[in-house]
Amino acid sequence: MGDTLYDTDLIIIGGGPAGCAAARMAASVGMRSVLVEPDRLCRNLYRIPALNNVLGGYTSGPELADAIVTELKSTELCRLELGRYVTGLRADDDRVAVTLDTGASLTAPYAVVATGVGPLQPGNVPWITAPDGLMLPALWQADAEDARGRTLLVLGGDRPIGTFLRAHPATETRLLVAYPAADAYKIDEIREDPRVTLLPVDHLTLHGGEGAQPAAEAVGRDGAHRTVTADAVFLSLGSVPAVPPGDLIRGADGYCSPADQHPRVIVAGDLRSARFQRIMTALGSGSEAALRAYYASRDLPLKG
Repeated sequence: MGDTLYDTDLIIIGGGPAGCAAARMAASVGMRSVLVEPDRLCRNLYRIPALNNVLGGYTSGPELADAIVTELKSTELCRLELGRYVTGLRADDDRVAVTLDTGASLTAPYAVVATGVGPLQPGNVPWITAPDGLMLPALWQADAEDARGRTLLVLGGDRPIGTFLRAHPATETRLLVAYPAADAYKIDEIREDPRVTLLPVDHLTLHGGEGAQPAAEAVGRDGAHRTVTADAVFLSLGSVPAVPPGDLIRGADGYCSPADQHPRVIVAGDLRSARFQRIMTALGSGSEAALRAYYASRDLPLKG
């Protein structure tokens, strides 16, 4: 487009799979973009040891991440602003303005927001009572060799449990998975794994952290109380939306539905909904977001 009223054709906030896909798609239709990411590109992908739901033959997160990063860094129409935070996002009738932590401002006709999610901690969920300020590691941070032969209490039934088990098919680690009713639909893939013991609970009170023999008091769905002991405690609670400050509308669940946003702000990736937090859907939504900006900038209707 090259309009001098703007610094670029598209601002992309977030450098995960959705943001990278948006930048790549934008370049393919001749749009210039600036991608802002406070960390490394695809940082969360590097933490996923095994993949089973992406095309292209990739079997690990780092393998896929390397491919995405290499391709994006060769994309001439995309300018990377790595190590930078967005401190403000404003959407007006004719433009979107983004302020960076350096104080610099960027303008474009449209912005794609793909900032994803961050991990929940025990203090963020109502069904767990834990010591104030307790911070626990996520299950993906567990070292398989250190965990061999040990019993891990896993709080929450989010899907990284299945990823951990697939990545370490021979591990003798035993997982005690305490999960609320809201997580019941997530644990189907691990239900039959002999290394897993499922503990459906209404409430859990955690008395210890990562120290020796941490314990918890669990109240089951039937009201029965039981004491749970383990060698260590890890999290699989899910995520909380990482929403940048500014003109974004959040729902009651904290997520940013694309349909609720200003017409010049397009939400992509995991920030949209807790139900579609998958690498493939993130890539697709990022690509679609860039195309929406492309067609809208030319007053072309999006059909289908």
